[in-house]
Amino acid sequence: MSNKPGSYRIPPVIQTPQHWMTAAGFAALAYMILVALHLVPANGWVLASTLLVLSLSIAGFAWLGHARRLPGIHHDGIWFSSLSSRGLVAWLAAALLTFFYCLLYWKGEWLGLRTEGNVGLVGLFDPLSHWLKGHPASQWFVYGVLYTLAILAFGFKFILKYRHNRYQVLRTLSTMFFQLAFAFLLPEFFMRMNLPYNDLKNMWPLNYYFFDAWNIDSLLAAGGAGKFFLVFGILMVLAISPTLCFFFGKRWYCSWVCGCGGLAETAGDPFRHLSSKSTRAWHIEQWLLYPILLFSLVMTAGVLYSYFSGQAQLMGISTASLRAWYGFAVGAAFSGIVGVGFYPLLGSRVWCRFGCPMAALLGIQQKFFSRFRITTNGGQCISCGNCSSYCEMGIDVRAYAQRGQSVVRASCVGCGICAAVCPRGVLRLENGPRLNRESSSPLASSIHNSSFNHPQGA
Repeated sequence: MSNKPGSYRIPPVIQTPQHWMTAAGFAALAYMILVALHLVPANGWVLASTLLVLSLSIAGFAWLGHARRLPGIHHDGIWFSSLSSRGLVAWLAAALLTFFYCLLYWKGEWLGLRTEGNVGLVGLFDPLSHWLKGHPASQWFVYGVLYTLAILAFGFKFILKYRHNRYQVLRTLSTMFFQLAFAFLLPEFFMRMNLPYNDLKNMWPLNYYFFDAWNIDSLLAAGGAGKFFLVFGILMVLAISPTLCFFFGKRWYCSWVCGCGGLAETAGDPFRHLSSKSTRAWHIEQWLLYPILLFSLVMTAGVLYSYFSGQAQLMGISTASLRAWYGFAVGAAFSGIVGVGFYPLLGSRVWCRFGCPMAALLGIQQKFFSRFRITTNGGQCISCGNCSSYCEMGIDVRAYAQRGQSVVRASCVGCGICAAVCPRGVLRLENGPRLNRESSSPLASSIHNSSFNHPQGA
């Protein structure tokens, strides 16, 4: 494009090698689709080559785009890209992701799942599954591999982009580690040792089937290791998580450990600015998130009641039906299909913001019992709006900064991007005394009770 006076150069410029990387990545995905359609053969070498090409294409694209640039946040051009500005490419990506999740949850046989021997896409992953756990693959194993690969590859891109910020680098490495080790490898090794599948970091209520009869029975039947898994899971809910939340806020889980948050932060990073900051969106958040938490509490109570009493109904309601509806509406449709499929349309934390009962529970603990806050230095704020634009949870951070008031919100996941993109160092993530927790300065304390149009209850 011309650089003459009066001409306009649309950022960012995609280099020719990046086009080749993009082509290689799409070629790997296209081959997987051909395998799924039974049009080309598959074996272990093909799987390894496909996954390697897919990983290197993402890493190579990221390296070419960020490694040679000066450290610092470069969000230029996001509203010019069809993918990150709700253009045609974004709608196509959302449709493809949604279709894949529908197949994953309800049409595993379309992906090649067979009792007599897997074929298609699931069959492509059989060699890796046999190598890790000694059993054929399932559609969930395929999903686990691709999910982990996405966090690792896009995590590398995220680290390159935010390499000037130590906090971002460390928490990204943390999510990459917990996804690879705890969410993927350990559960597969447990199955290889004939132990129940168990992701030690995935706790109730996010792990909504933890108190199901089949899960409790399988843990009790697994001997000492199974009993440890059961006790550890209960302690995570009642003691470990609340303690960590008191000291560090919900970020200890949502931004450092959780796989859902890990995917949102890495693969979903290009879409974080799409999160609505409107009051209407905040009201929708309240009317969805906390009723879902209540739904999970009622469903779990019903499941436990049936397990200990042997009664199929509680107050005339079938607990099995209640559990099935929760699994369908929340566990599948919301967390998977909407939660990830709608990244290109609604932002990267759709599930965390509007549907995750774990986020709701930790948010209550953070709002009322935690030492965590984001302090602000209002005198340095220039009202650029970067903090609010890139808050994936829809918080108008700038409004707090302008008042010199600490951000104490149940919805804040402590990702720290608001502080990372601030050009003046106005924002700081802290764990301090609970006294006057929402005040960052004497000025903020003096006007703490004055009117503030932005809702503070979230």
